[in-house]
Amino acid sequence: MSQLQSWGRLSQAEHHTVALSSQSLGKQIMSTSPGICYGMGRSYGDSCLNPGGTAWLTRNLDRLISLDTKTATLHCESGALLEDIQRLLLPRGWLLPVTPGTQKITVGGAIANDVHGKNHHVFGTFGENVTALTLQRTDGETLICSPDGENPDWFQATVGGLGLTGVITSAVLKLRPVTGPWLTAETIPYQSLSDFFTLSRTSESDWEHTVSWFDCLSGNQPRGIFLRANHNQQPFKPEPDKKRQLSFPVVPPVSLVNRLTLKPFNTAYYWLNKRKAGISTVHYEPFSYPLDAISNWNRMYGPKGFYQYQCVIPPAVSQDAVGELLSILRKYRQGSFLAVLKTFSDRKPAGLLSFPKSGTTLALDFPNRGQKTTALLDAMDSVVSRANGRLYPAKDARMSAAMFQQGYPELARFQAYRDPGITSAFSARTIDC
Repeated sequence: MSQLQSWGRLSQAEHHTVALSSQSLGKQIMSTSPGICYGMGRSYGDSCLNPGGTAWLTRNLDRLISLDTKTATLHCESGALLEDIQRLLLPRGWLLPVTPGTQKITVGGAIANDVHGKNHHVFGTFGENVTALTLQRTDGETLICSPDGENPDWFQATVGGLGLTGVITSAVLKLRPVTGPWLTAETIPYQSLSDFFTLSRTSESDWEHTVSWFDCLSGNQPRGIFLRANHNQQPFKPEPDKKRQLSFPVVPPVSLVNRLTLKPFNTAYYWLNKRKAGISTVHYEPFSYPLDAISNWNRMYGPKGFYQYQCVIPPAVSQDAVGELLSILRKYRQGSFLAVLKTFSDRKPAGLLSFPKSGTTLALDFPNRGQKTTALLDAMDSVVSRANGRLYPAKDARMSAAMFQQGYPELARFQAYRDPGITSAFSARTIDC
């Protein structure tokens, strides 16, 4: 047995771990089910955990099988890291169209959670840029699935399906051409939620990447920093050796994110970034994945870990609902070290359980303070529920079955594609209860 954690570090549970290999994968999962796939453990909650049961480790499935420059696609195994793919393909003039806020995740995890980035209005989700995948069921059946070809219904269930339809063994990914790693970025300070919504609305026609950090402790009309960027035409040049990566070396005895540190941090972050206002040329990695620069940054929340709360609110009520959520933070006297606002466009979801839908998404981090924190999150749930919004399963560790079922109306249809040999802490809590 081995102890596994997710990125929120809320628990450390014993698992029977099986390192999958492409040569014997079918036999491995048939003989050790029920289980769940575990890649890099970057899901914040419990969708990648199966306490007391089996976890299939996928990192050995890391082959990049073939690159087709004519169709702009890459065929790879599901345990390959987005970071490795991007760094290998960039000198050849390619990048992935969609990546989330970290590139230290596996292809299988990106598909199973249908991750999104800062450019949803241009390229949609990760799953929208998958042309085919191979699914291994625990009964021995192997399915080739694609959105427009074989088994499109299985494809739609597997993208965003939280690993519950089978083990994704490989995938064919769309690529985008780029001349180099550089972005033309603009930093814009703003002073209210109205400013944020205006900037979002006016930026999406001309800018590929749009995202906002805001100071959730700055009152009824929070100030923030709006970032937008496009790939520019500067050619690729070999980069000098990068500086040694920073690392959070140990878990402190208490959370370093607390009432004493949050307000000074938020204030300093705002003013430091306000000084950078204007146009600049930046490398895509620090722009897209700022927290990847500090390994093990999740340790700063201390031994009890932290909750991430990410919701999406429909556009008609987005501004009012976000304002109400911020009021709840003030009422409960809690704030977030990382508070992010961005918008999703009105695109058809790639998967039955895909999280993004038209509206505004808000992401917040909270140190685990026990009942005080869960009471705050329950109060926020009530706002999201009334607004007909939903929570992101990849970030969740505590939403109720009722909340999940309300937010994902295709759940009943999805159930027909469940693999009975696959289970997770998330599915036990929200689906199988």
